Amino acid sequence: MFITTCDSIPGRQMEVLGLVRGNVVTSKHIGRDVMAGFKSIAGGEIKSYTDMMNEGRAIAEQRMIQEAEALGANGIVAMRYAGSTVMEGTQEMLAYGTAVRLS
Repeated sequence: MFITTCDSIPGRQMEVLGLVRGNVVTSKHIGRDVMAGFKSIAGGEIKSYTDMMNEGRAIAEQRMIQEAEALGANGIVAMRYAGSTVMEGTQEMLAYGTAVRLS
């Protein structure tokens, strides 16, 4: 699956198949919260949260790819990520783009 943040691919013809997206909602657990609390006092990267966000992006992207494949796409253009808080202690990661058939 070819994925790009560009809106088009120079020299390639595209048939637009439609919007595709994938999302996941993750939550913090008490162990991460305790360690994050200590880290916020000392400063620096909170590695467990970074890992949680990276994992969320990977899951959301894979779900988006599966949706594109179901449409018969071999590419996704204008791909983006978005994140938001759903409720206290949770984070949603959304991956979205336009499914295309490249020739």
